Amino acid sequence: MKNYSAFEIIGPKMIGPSSSHTAGAARLGKIAGKLADYDIKKVKFMLHGSFAKTYRGHGTDRALMAGILGMKESDEELKESLRIAKQKGIDYEFIEADLGEVHPNTVKFVIEKSNGEKIDLIGSSIGGGNIKVIEINGLKLEFTGQYPTVITRHKDHPGIIAKITKILAYYKINIAFMSVYRQDKGEDAFMVIESDNKLEPKFIEYIKNSVEDIKNIYLINSL
Repeated sequence: MKNYSAFEIIGPKMIGPSSSHTAGAARLGKIAGKLADYDIKKVKFMLHGSFAKTYRGHGTDRALMAGILGMKESDEELKESLRIAKQKGIDYEFIEADLGEVHPNTVKFVIEKSNGEKIDLIGSSIGGGNIKVIEINGLKLEFTGQYPTVITRHKDHPGIIAKITKILAYYKINIAFMSVYRQDKGEDAFMVIESDNKLEPKFIEYIKNSVEDIKNIYLINSL
């Protein structure tokens, strides 16, 4: 028999009727927003399964947009997020989609930044406000956002991982979990490091400036 935490039973502090459809949706949106540096010109929300069928009634649309705007699931302005997005000039649409063999509460964010850069992210709300990101820019990976997380996109060649972990050790950053993914040998690769320590933006800048062949680096400290 599965053991349930108090968090799963009681649920998170939030605006809205459902921890899966609103709290989890807002947290997914916040990760997508962070990856785009909250610089969003257009966003398409591709909704799968029960997200697609009930998103209006459960406020999933407003929760996803609230996260994109940087709001927490408990923010009183969450219910006004669509209006706020329009005021900010963000072009958005919600589309029902079949995303394949994924959790019923899954969404794909297709984001265009003001400079034309595109960011795609697929994530699932798995219950109790908990989430799981399963794909970024077409590359399958997995992390939960429960820990301070660094994500690097870099060229796949020897030495990159060693350099980054050496910097982490120097700053006494303890790695809780680490995973490495790549598209193909010698092509783009992603590294996901979940840490026991809060990570400062200046630390991320140091990695970016001192390790060659890092194309992007993202910091997700807390949701």
